Amino acid sequence: MTTRTGVRAMDGAAEPRQNKRVTITDVARHAGVSTAAVSKVLNNAYGVSPAMHEKVQAAITALNYRPHAAARGMRGRTYTIGVLLDNVRNAFFADILDGIRDELRSSDYTVLIGAAGFDAQDQARTIRSMVDRQMDGLILIAPSTPRPEVLTTAAATPTVVIGHDDAADSHDSVVDADDIGAGLVVDHLVSLGHRDIALVSAPGGKTGQWKRTPEIVLASGYMEAMQRHGLAGHTQVHHAAYSDDGGFKAGMTLLTAERPPTAIMTGADVAALGIYRAAHELGLRIPDDLSLVGYNNTALAALAPVQLTSVDQAGHTMGSTAARLLIERVEGRRDRAIRTTMTPRLVVRKSTAAPGGR
Repeated sequence: MTTRTGVRAMDGAAEPRQNKRVTITDVARHAGVSTAAVSKVLNNAYGVSPAMHEKVQAAITALNYRPHAAARGMRGRTYTIGVLLDNVRNAFFADILDGIRDELRSSDYTVLIGAAGFDAQDQARTIRSMVDRQMDGLILIAPSTPRPEVLTTAAATPTVVIGHDDAADSHDSVVDADDIGAGLVVDHLVSLGHRDIALVSAPGGKTGQWKRTPEIVLASGYMEAMQRHGLAGHTQVHHAAYSDDGGFKAGMTLLTAERPPTAIMTGADVAALGIYRAAHELGLRIPDDLSLVGYNNTALAALAPVQLTSVDQAGHTMGSTAARLLIERVEGRRDRAIRTTMTPRLVVRKSTAAPGGR
């Protein structure tokens, strides 16, 4: 049937009206100003009077106007920031993302996340897609994308790299002193009486041409600390993905070996939880039969049933620092690369004790 307004209805329900997207012209007409004036307000241009700013903002609010991202991109800025990560299940990345979000909360920038997986080419494809969509800047969390490609991207698009110690003039860096963090763990475990201490670290990519990735720096710090304690002959590095499944497989391999370690340190809490699961399946108790240490000090580490000793990397601060550095570059307030280093600290909980419960 047809209603009095001419809208066709079926079963008593009117068809939804198709809303036309509000344009900058609509805002200008509503505010009684020129489109050029609206554009100046949107771009925070110099010389806009408080009265003009208030009038245009009132019209924007009344009409629920949202600037078209593609159109803004043609004018030079889209107010979007791309964040690349490999694994959404790594709780440490959530800490970093919280820091990024909190830093940008009061700004006009929107964060878009690209969870690209561990494969270098998949990550490179995601980065290219972000650039193609004219994102104003990129934050790359420990990318496995080949370094030359990252450097090329950073030369054209403001970029911050989190995790890798490789400095460059084209991008800013936010890193953790992972070698110091590894030393803190080894010192703690040795003080408890452990000698057979294994490290579970991400394998890293040999084709990425990154010389100072987090796993490389962590392993170097572990080896140096073990040597410092006269335990060079007891070192054991096992490579596994930083995931629950990766940690589980590493735990099953290490703990069923002819001479299993009495303590295991990992490069990520999520991998430590996988080892925790492997120990449980093998009937081993933590910390009575195995001391276990994570890395990142995520919220999971503090859960009552887990109580995982872990290295705090200040993930929230890393994220907020990366966002601040990036916006400085995007808005042209700085053109010199900056490298910021976080100082790790060991948070001791109930997952570590003397070997054999002594």
